[in-house]
Amino acid sequence: MAPQDQEAPSSRELCDANYEWRDGLFVRRSGVQHREEEYGSAGFALLRAMQERHFWYRGRHRFLRYAVHSWSHRLKRETRPGKLQLGRTVDLGGGCGGWVRYLANCQELQPSELALADSSRRALNGAVDAMPADVSRYQVDLLDLGWTQRWETVFLLDVLEHIPDDERVLAQIYHAMTPGGLLFITTPALRIFWTWNDDLVHHQRRYSKTDFQRLASACGYHLLSARYFMFYLSPLLLVSRWATSRRAREPDAATQASMIAAMHQVPPLLINEAFAALFSLETPLGHWMPFPWGTSILAVLQKPASSLNDV
Repeated sequence: MAPQDQEAPSSRELCDANYEWRDGLFVRRSGVQHREEEYGSAGFALLRAMQERHFWYRGRHRFLRYAVHSWSHRLKRETRPGKLQLGRTVDLGGGCGGWVRYLANCQELQPSELALADSSRRALNGAVDAMPADVSRYQVDLLDLGWTQRWETVFLLDVLEHIPDDERVLAQIYHAMTPGGLLFITTPALRIFWTWNDDLVHHQRRYSKTDFQRLASACGYHLLSARYFMFYLSPLLLVSRWATSRRAREPDAATQASMIAAMHQVPPLLINEAFAALFSLETPLGHWMPFPWGTSILAVLQKPASSLNDV
């Protein structure tokens, strides 16, 4: 049976009272509008092609997986030797499902429920054939999630930098998480690394450790960890962006679109594998000995086990 033909699982009806089952998706009853100015739909086609093979995604997945395993173990989520229970797990703003697919194949990490959520129906429909059939898909508005204590593990990966009101997003996620739940966030890091690419892909900001300390405090979370990554590759990124900066300033939309496409495709095989090998050195080194900088940052936040902020 194709995922779009499946019936809505009755066990989730109470958890998702603000959602209705429609054409194979859980859709927010109040309606969802994908905001093109924050993330253009055309980017999903590029994203789908990159997520499995591009050195950057392979490195990020590896760095993130280590953090998920480490913090799940520290918080005693081990159900039996070698198996860590993530509970009800959702990837918010997960696009075409690259991380969800990767997580579903991690034998040592076991979500009791795994879901992909995004505002774009185009992205969610494009993820159908890339994920296990039991992964639920939700069309959501990150500014109005409509969940209360629904998820035990939440991922927000390279999404927050696109949204003007980042505190509101984190407040919505806080309300959607169970007490003691974990939130894993990745974003571009440090204003010093801002380039033309940030402008063209509609980034609002880059983040530092101090930014996540402020956001965690403002929204009621405990900040467990904030670590920079993509340290070894940061000089290469700056050089490549500097070399193309003059062309990027051209106002021609077609030129800008071609540059975005060029920067967001899998490099030739030998270059891609060389960069992947270099990036792989950051795990677990960057968890053992924090890097002083990097072009990306991973933050791990926890909702307090006892919370007075849920209504």
